[in-house]
Amino acid sequence: MHAENLRRGAVFMIASGLLFAAMGAMIKHVSTRLPDEMVVFFRSAMGLLALTPWIWHRGLGELKTRHLTRHITRGLAGLSAMYCFFYALARMPLAEATLLNYATPLFVPFIAFLWLGEAVSHRLWTPIGIGFVGILLILKPGLNLFTPVSLVGAASGVLAAVAVVGIRRLTRSEPVFRIVFYFSAVSATVSAVPLLWSWRTPDPELWVLLIAIGAVASLAQLLITRAYACAPAAQVGPFSYSTVVFAAVLGWLWWNEVPDVLSFLGALLVCAAGILAIRYAGRSVVPPGELPAGRNKKKRLSAD
Repeated sequence: MHAENLRRGAVFMIASGLLFAAMGAMIKHVSTRLPDEMVVFFRSAMGLLALTPWIWHRGLGELKTRHLTRHITRGLAGLSAMYCFFYALARMPLAEATLLNYATPLFVPFIAFLWLGEAVSHRLWTPIGIGFVGILLILKPGLNLFTPVSLVGAASGVLAAVAVVGIRRLTRSEPVFRIVFYFSAVSATVSAVPLLWSWRTPDPELWVLLIAIGAVASLAQLLITRAYACAPAAQVGPFSYSTVVFAAVLGWLWWNEVPDVLSFLGALLVCAAGILAIRYAGRSVVPPGELPAGRNKKKRLSAD
């Protein structure tokens, strides 16, 4: 039964990876014709809209919280990561932008140590070191390719790590539904402000894509939740890196993007390091704005 559940969880996670890669491809396409501010808003607004049935079912009383400041902090970190990620998607190869965002597990131990005082297992230092070497190969410092947009892509991973640690802190006292709602509410509200000066009326086909981005992201999140319900995060979490593989394939098919040797080696190192970090930490790190089901009350980042 355990093996069957793991296989089922892996299938759900890989399916979500395909959907997240498709979402990234749609965002990259839409971003060539619409400002990033609009794309971020519609992604956030559609996520909030998707929660409407749950809000109706549970009632507004479920939204009461004594930790509004923490929700806002987590929401702003996640929204900032989204802005950076979408900016990088529009200006970098799809696979590289996705990979830099998925470097989140490498940054989480440092953020958790500084913010929550969580001890870092010595076993994590090896994958963290490997991962940072991979990131350097992708960013290529010293080869005149260390561009601002690549730094923004890397910043999306750092900010996503801040958001994930914020989630970890909130799960000690808040239910998952409430955390997801406040993130969506903060993101939709704050991202609506730039529309005052950046709004452009989308063409009909772009409306379809903007709606599809939100729908695909919501479905992908549902599949992630199912995956974590089937097996422990340390076992199914590594399959989330299938998103990077699918992104590479879509980037090649859609934009004829082929990574150079250094980027390819860097991608292998970051994926391997991320998988090891997830397994050693015994928990999963998810994309900005996404949240696995359940709570984790462990204080120590350790596989022991």
